[in-house]
Amino acid sequence: MACVDGPPAATPEVRHHRVVIVGAGVGGMALAIRLQQEGVEDVVILEKEDDLGGTWYVNTYPGCQCDVPSLLYSLSSDPNAEWTRTFAPQPEIEEYLRSVADRHDLKRLIRFSTAMTGARWDDDQKRWSVTTATATAEAGRLTADVLILATGPLSEPSLPAIEGLDTFEGTVFHSARWKHDHDLTDERVAVIGTGASAVQFVPRIQPEVGKMTVFQRTPPWVVPRPDRPFKPWERWLFRRSALASRISRARIYWSRELMVLMFAKYPALTKYAAAPALRHLEEQVPDPDLREKLTPDYSLGCKRVLLSNDYLPALGQPNVEVVTEKIHRVLPHAILTADGREHPVDTIILGTGFTATDLPAARMVRAADGRTMREHWGGSATAYLGTTVANFPNLFLIVGPNTGLGHSSMIFMMESQANYVVDALKTMTTLNLAAVTVTERSVEEFNDEMQAKLARSVWNSGCSSWYLDASGRNTSLWPDFTWRYRQRTRRFDPDRYVLTRSS
Repeated sequence: MACVDGPPAATPEVRHHRVVIVGAGVGGMALAIRLQQEGVEDVVILEKEDDLGGTWYVNTYPGCQCDVPSLLYSLSSDPNAEWTRTFAPQPEIEEYLRSVADRHDLKRLIRFSTAMTGARWDDDQKRWSVTTATATAEAGRLTADVLILATGPLSEPSLPAIEGLDTFEGTVFHSARWKHDHDLTDERVAVIGTGASAVQFVPRIQPEVGKMTVFQRTPPWVVPRPDRPFKPWERWLFRRSALASRISRARIYWSRELMVLMFAKYPALTKYAAAPALRHLEEQVPDPDLREKLTPDYSLGCKRVLLSNDYLPALGQPNVEVVTEKIHRVLPHAILTADGREHPVDTIILGTGFTATDLPAARMVRAADGRTMREHWGGSATAYLGTTVANFPNLFLIVGPNTGLGHSSMIFMMESQANYVVDALKTMTTLNLAAVTVTERSVEEFNDEMQAKLARSVWNSGCSSWYLDASGRNTSLWPDFTWRYRQRTRRFDPDRYVLTRSS
């Protein structure tokens, strides 16, 4: 007699949705709000973390603060009158995003602790099949008419390929995965990287560590941060007058737009901005030898310009050493540089940024032919308006290739893309379309336009930066005024797409 173990396990239900958004950061939230405003309710958001906020949830390192003025760093649907400073610190931004989510009841749409592990376009069904997983077990599969990747370029920490790093016997962590339970008091701390995160956390931890060694590959341009608390009368006015808030926001926006003239149109103008930055360096670093190490040899703006009033003075403190020799390898308790010197270390903090030009989601999403987006790109990411990708129907990117900014608020760009996506969905409904696929020619023309404009910009003036991908192409930045991007994304343009009608 056959042994019967019981009924077969039930097959997990496959739920279908009109829209699946990957990422509950600012971009995913902005898009969900716009979809709600247009009456699109069948939406689910997949979020790998256990809470919303994206980069403002995971980056909690000491001193974490926005580099964009706070009045400009808010959703147009939800202006914030409660900022306490002209440049908002991370806890305030996280609190603001939570309040936005509560006002729009977004949490009911989000599957927290659920990571997308793969997605493939089904050309027969004209829909996306998406697989997911939680931290403890497989969470199953779902399908969607439209898939939107709002994971952003600053979501996956970039870990340096340094020989021996995995053999270090002390503590190692990335700034985006800060170990708050690790006591740095009197420790010998190595900081690798001198980018936007390092200039914020270095001054905060410098007074408590025993010895800090900052390993600098290239000195950044550092300019004063015009940060101050809002005065009581200012906060009172913003709470009671939406007009006052809009006027202040507009003034900041247009002053930022003027920076495009220097960075993208007439890069020779950067020498005039470099002069006060060099004065700032001279005033804050009296030691001529240290000042020489910290003086950039490339045009201001070629790499990300950093704002700080306390980073440079922190480097001049007695317990800090700036090392410019190349790291040769990491030893169990020290870092060995190319000059043969060993630097004893207890903790290594990686301020090495993110995989901005190599989106993790591009390795998971597959076209009907089975090839990933990364394979279709062949080394350099391209997308029409930074939003739609050839061979990938009904797929939209938020903060895709060439939509990043070197001067203003990314929220403006995210909301522009959200408008474009929403209008695409409205067009699909109106024309009874099952799928829209951007043409390869449209993508090529847009990419050629971007590269031609970037070739004249300061961002392509010769330095090495995270704006450039492995092939040396600038696939990160939008090389024009943001209001022009808003114009181009105001309406979906079906003539740029192959339109597939519903059967």
